[in-house]
Amino acid sequence: MDDGPGQGQERLRFTVLGPVRAWRGATPLAAGSPQQRALLAALLLRGGRTATASELVDDLWGEEPPHAALAALRTYASRIRKALGPDADTLVSESGGYALRPVGNQPLDLDMEHAEQYAADAEKARATGDRCRARDLLDSALALWDGEPLANLAGPYAENQRTRLEEWRLSLMETRLELDLELGCHGDAVSELTALTAAHPLRERLRELLMLALYRSGRQAEALAVYADTRRLLADELGVDPCASLSELQQRILRADTELDAPAVPHDGQVPGEPTFVRPQQLPATVADFTGRAAFVTELSEQLATAEGRVMAVSALTGIGGVGKTTLAVHVAHAAHVHFPDGQLYVDLQGVGHSPSHPEAVLGAFLRALGTPGAAIPDGIEERAALYRSALAGRRLLVLLDNARDAAQVRPLLPGMDGCAALITSRVRMIDLAGAHLVDLDVMSPEEAFTLFALIVGEERVNAEREASMDVVGACGFLPLAIRIAASRLAARRTWTVSVLARKLADERRRLDELRAGDLAVNSTFELGYKQLEPRQARAFRLLGLADGPDISLAAAAALLDMDTDDAEDLLESLVDTSLLESAAPGRYRFHDLVHLYARSCAERDEQPAEERDAALARLLDFYLATATHMFALERPGDRLTDHTETPHYPGLRFTDRSEALSWLFNETRSLIACALQNTGEKVLRRAVDLLLLTRDMAESGANSRQWEQANLVLLDAARRAGDQHAEGRAHWALAPFYTHSGRLNEADEHAKLATLLGLAAEDPFAASQGPNDRGIIASIQHRFEAAEGYLNQALLAFRENNNKQSEASALCNLSRLHLDTGRTESAIQLAEQGVAALREVGATRRLGNGMYALGMALTLAGRLDEATQQLTEALAIFRDSRQRFWEGMTYLRLAEVDLAAHRPANAANYAEQALSALRGLGGGRWRADALTTLGHALNQIGHTGRAKVCWQEVVTIHEQMGLPVDGEIHHLAAPVALV
Repeated sequence: MDDGPGQGQERLRFTVLGPVRAWRGATPLAAGSPQQRALLAALLLRGGRTATASELVDDLWGEEPPHAALAALRTYASRIRKALGPDADTLVSESGGYALRPVGNQPLDLDMEHAEQYAADAEKARATGDRCRARDLLDSALALWDGEPLANLAGPYAENQRTRLEEWRLSLMETRLELDLELGCHGDAVSELTALTAAHPLRERLRELLMLALYRSGRQAEALAVYADTRRLLADELGVDPCASLSELQQRILRADTELDAPAVPHDGQVPGEPTFVRPQQLPATVADFTGRAAFVTELSEQLATAEGRVMAVSALTGIGGVGKTTLAVHVAHAAHVHFPDGQLYVDLQGVGHSPSHPEAVLGAFLRALGTPGAAIPDGIEERAALYRSALAGRRLLVLLDNARDAAQVRPLLPGMDGCAALITSRVRMIDLAGAHLVDLDVMSPEEAFTLFALIVGEERVNAEREASMDVVGACGFLPLAIRIAASRLAARRTWTVSVLARKLADERRRLDELRAGDLAVNSTFELGYKQLEPRQARAFRLLGLADGPDISLAAAAALLDMDTDDAEDLLESLVDTSLLESAAPGRYRFHDLVHLYARSCAERDEQPAEERDAALARLLDFYLATATHMFALERPGDRLTDHTETPHYPGLRFTDRSEALSWLFNETRSLIACALQNTGEKVLRRAVDLLLLTRDMAESGANSRQWEQANLVLLDAARRAGDQHAEGRAHWALAPFYTHSGRLNEADEHAKLATLLGLAAEDPFAASQGPNDRGIIASIQHRFEAAEGYLNQALLAFRENNNKQSEASALCNLSRLHLDTGRTESAIQLAEQGVAALREVGATRRLGNGMYALGMALTLAGRLDEATQQLTEALAIFRDSRQRFWEGMTYLRLAEVDLAAHRPANAANYAEQALSALRGLGGGRWRADALTTLGHALNQIGHTGRAKVCWQEVVTIHEQMGLPVDGEIHHLAAPVALV
C-alpha cells in the first residue's frame, strides 16, 4: 500500500533559537520573507495549538495591521505549505486559524523543545547529585542557540518571545555557571563571567557569581572591587542598592568565610544519590596470593577502623626492603575501604632512590585527583598543603604514602582532618612523626612463607616435595620478596623440580650471608634472582641499572643494550617475568627503586672493564641525541643548528610528523634530563649540552622547566671545570632565552654575553651569533633600544653569513618588535612580513607562529585590526599544536590588545583572563603584569573600575618587586580605591 502523507520522507526540522529555519533531513527549505517566517515562528512556538486568524494578525502586525492582513496571512500560509512539499499537511487549517502538527507518528523536530528537554534532564540530574551530568546537559542546551532568537523578525509576538528566550538562555547560563563553581571550575569561569557582566551590567546574579569565582581563584581584592562597581552602577542607573544576597556575599568575603571555599568536586559518572565529590580510588591492586601476616593485619585494621571521630589516625609501617611493607599496606587499605567511603589516595614516594618525590609535586597530584583544576593549584608547598587540607574537610579518606624517605617528606602529605587516616611505609622507623602508631614488620613465619611459596608454584608441586620447599623458603630467609622471586622462577620453569631450586639455593656462593639481616638482606634476595639469570639477562639487568631516569622506553633500552628492539623486548619481558623489572606501560619499563640500586651495584661490580659501562651510557646518550636532532629538524626546518651539533655514534628514532616527534619529546622529558646529568665527563660533555640545547622547546613550554634549568647549570659547571669553552658557551646560550622568558633579565643578559664571548673564542658560530640575538631581545625589553638594535643587526649579519635561514627570519621578527617599540610602525610591519615569508619558505611551523605573533603586534599598532586578528589567531593555533603554553598565553594577551583597540572591551577581558590562566606559573611576573595591565583597561571600559584598579595595583607591586620601571599612567590609574 502507499505511504501516507509525509511517510518515507526525511524528517522535518525547525529552529527558532537563532534565525527561523526549516530543513528536510540535511536539505534547507525556503522559509520565505520575514513576515512569512514570523508566521512560521508563531505557529511553532504554540506547540501544536491552533492560533486563530485574529491572534496571528495581532502577532505579526500588532495594533495597526495592514488593510489586507487576512489575505496576506492566507498567502503566507499557502507559501509555507508549498515549501513543506510532501509534508504540507503538517500545516493544518481549522476553526478559522492555523496550527503546525506532526503527520503520522513523527513529532515535529524543534530546537527549542530539545533545549527544554536538556534543561529538564539537567534539573533532574542536579537534584540527584549528578552535577557533572547536569552541567553537560546544560551545555548541550545552550549549544542549540545560534545567535539571537527569532533573528530579524518584526512584530510584537516575535519581540516578546525573543525577550523570553533570551532571558531563558541567561537563566540557563547562570545555572550552568553555578554548577561550574560547584565543580571547582572557578578559574575557568572568571573570563566568561567577566564578559557576561559586561554585556548585562545590571544582572546582579552574574555579578554575584563573578565575585565568588574571583574569590575562589585567590583574587579577593578583585571580588570586592566587583561589588563596589556594582553598587556604584546600581546607584547611578537605578537609584537602588545591591540585592541582599550580593551584599551578604561581600560581607562573607570580607571575613573570609570558610564556607565560601571551593566545595568538593564530583567526578564524571557520579552515581545518583551519592555525595557529589570525587572519590579517588588510587590503591594498586592487592595481590591475589596474599597470605599470613594475620596479627599485623588485625593491628593495622583496628587502627584504621577507629579513624572516625579522631583527628587523624596515622600508622607507619617499617621494615627492611623486600619484607612486604607495600603488599601488607595495600591489602589492609583495601580491606578498610568501608571505613573510608570518600576514597583512597596512593603515592610511591621513591624514598630510597636518588630523587625522592618532592611533597610539593605529590600535593599537586593529590589535588588533581581530588578534582581541583590544574589552573587552581597554587605554587609552593605551604599553599598546596593548605588547599589539600581544605579539599579533605568533611571527608573520610585514606592516604597511603608508600616508600617514604623520612618524616619530613610525609608531614605535608598527612590529611590532618577528623575521619581521615594515613598509612605509611618506610625503611626507617619514624620516631619523630608525632602521634604515629609505629609498626615494625618482620619476616614471615616459616608456615606463612611455605604457604606463600605454594600459592605461587602450585600446591600439588610443593606438597610433593615439602622438605625441599621448606629448604627453599629457609634459604630465602623467609623474606617475602625473595620467596616471590624464587617461586616465580620455579613456576615459569615446568621442567625444574623443587629440589633443583633448593640445591641451587643451598650453594652459598649464590646466596650471600646478608640474606639473613639488615638492609643487606634485600641485596642478598636480589642477588639470588640475579645469579639465576641467563648471561644475556644478567647483562641487560646490570646495564639497565645504569640509567638514572624514572623509567626507560623499549627503544632507549635497546640502544643501551646495543640490540635491535625485537630482541630487546624479548629480553626485557623475560626480566619482567622474574619480577626484577616492571612493565610500567606498553613499551616502557622501570625498576622498583631498591632493585634499581641493586642492579647498579651489580653493574659496578660485574660489568668489567669500566669502559663497558661508559660505552652503554654513551649509547643511551647518543640515542637521545640522534632522536632529538631529528625531532629538532622536523620542528625547526631551515635551522642549521643540527649541522653544528655533536655527531651521535648511535642511531635514534625517526618520526613521520611533528606531532609524533613532540609526543616523544614530552614523554621522554625526565629521562632526557637524567641522561644529560649522567654525562658530565669530558668525552661526552658536549653531547650532553647539545641534547639539552636541542630540547629547549620543552623547557620553554613549561614542562619540567626547573629540572631542565638545573641540568643546564650542572653541565655549565662541568664545562667550566673541564675548560671546555665550546660546551660552556652553548650552556650559556641555552640558559639565556630561558631566563628571558622567566623575567630574570640581568641573568639572561649575562648568559648571552658569555655565550657570545665563549662562542667567538671556541669558533662556535652558533653560540657567537645567538648570543647577540638574545642580548638584543633583552635590551629591547629593558628599553635600551640603541643597544638592542646594534645587537640584533650583529646577529642578523652572523645568521646570514652562516646561511641560517630560520634564525635570520627570527632576527627579522625581533627587529620588527624593536622598530615597533621605537615608533617605526611601517618598517616593523615590513620586517615582520619578511620574517614570516622566510619562515614559510623554509617550512617552519613553530617559529612561524612566533613570526605571525610579531606581525600581529605590528598590525595592531598600525590600526589594521582585522589583519592582526588573523595573524594572531593562526599563531595561537600553531602554539597550541606545538604545546607551547607560554606562547599560547602571550598570544591571548595580544588578541586582548587587538580587541581593546577595536573597542571590544568585553572580548578583551575574556582574552586577558585566558592569558593569565595560560601564563600561570610560567614566564615570571613580568608577563603576568602585562596581562593584568590589559585586563585592567578592559575592565575599566566595561565599567568594572574597582576591579580594574585592583589589577593595576598588582601590576605596580609586581614591577616594584622585580625592580622594573612602572609606567606613570599605571601609577595614576592604580591610585587606591575604597572598597565598600
